[in-house]
Amino acid sequence: MKQLTDAYQLKVYIAEDDHYQDMPLYEWIIREAQQKDLAGATVIRALAGFGASKEIHTSKVLRLAENLPLIIEIIDNKDKIEEFARYISTSITEGLMTLEKLNVHFYRQNSDASE
Repeated sequence: MKQLTDAYQLKVYIAEDDHYQDMPLYEWIIREAQQKDLAGATVIRALAGFGASKEIHTSKVLRLAENLPLIIEIIDNKDKIEEFARYISTSITEGLMTLEKLNVHFYRQNSDASE
């Protein structure tokens, strides 16, 4: 099992409709994270938000699923996260990226899951 010491979390804030080549950007990012053997990635769909444009995107009934904000969280050690951030940054034309140091209490998988 992979040990997570010196763990960092990369957060990427983008819009649901953002694409890279012919693929949703969030999907491309997590596939790349998996391919580069990062510890884990999660995509969170927000209910509402705004960014640099100050335009509010919301999931209210009258504007159902209108380009909602997404947050992609990716965790691994500092070197791998920083390298990955540099790698994906040129593919993100609009959004925000942050990096935070984490205090990981555990990182484990169910031992029965591999059977």
